[in-house]
Amino acid sequence: MFGGRTDNYIPPTVAETKMNFLKSYKRPIPSIYSTVLQELLVQQHLMRYKRTYQYDPVFALGFVTVYDQLMEGYPSNEDRDAIFKAYITALNEDPEQYRADAQKMEEWARSQNGNSLVEFSSRDGEIEAILKDISERAQGKGNFSYSRFFAVGLFRLLELANATEPTVLDKLCAALNINKRSVDRDLDVYRNILSKLVQAKELLKEYVEREKKKREERSETPKSNEAD
Repeated sequence: MFGGRTDNYIPPTVAETKMNFLKSYKRPIPSIYSTVLQELLVQQHLMRYKRTYQYDPVFALGFVTVYDQLMEGYPSNEDRDAIFKAYITALNEDPEQYRADAQKMEEWARSQNGNSLVEFSSRDGEIEAILKDISERAQGKGNFSYSRFFAVGLFRLLELANATEPTVLDKLCAALNINKRSVDRDLDVYRNILSKLVQAKELLKEYVEREKKKREERSETPKSNEAD
């Protein structure tokens, strides 16, 4: 995945990334989803092409979590998967790796608790090695660029491990050399976005149901006239 690069590398523009997405997925996306997706794509483009960017599975877990919650209730599962692929491919990354890594992180987290989560550095294992690598890079020994998706990934790990004590996040951030205040701030933003999204989806659902009812009433009216 994308790590360090040479000085003469010219990354794609935001417009190019957006165009790649639209070329990959040509079907219309309802505006309630499209607006947020476009915002996320711009944000992720800026993260993706930072000089210090390096893909990692916690970041992948965070993005997959955000995407799945955003697209929950999307009319078609097939389209939802196709949009995911188009989105990640537009960023010149591998959608299958995102999904596989997110699943791997989730499975690991389910077998953990608050203590074992924060004590990853004292154990061996594939996920432990990933977390140790992140910790070292975040400390300055390599490329690391903190992002909102990373914060959500951390939160998801805690959630799956049923680590509800507030101190666990403090300890995990310390073990990973991540700024806890940044994580708190980004998790607040994430919760606000989700809350607004839930409200918007409810409004959309009500609108669809109203329109459906109107159509049914209109289709019944001619029948009643014929009966007369």
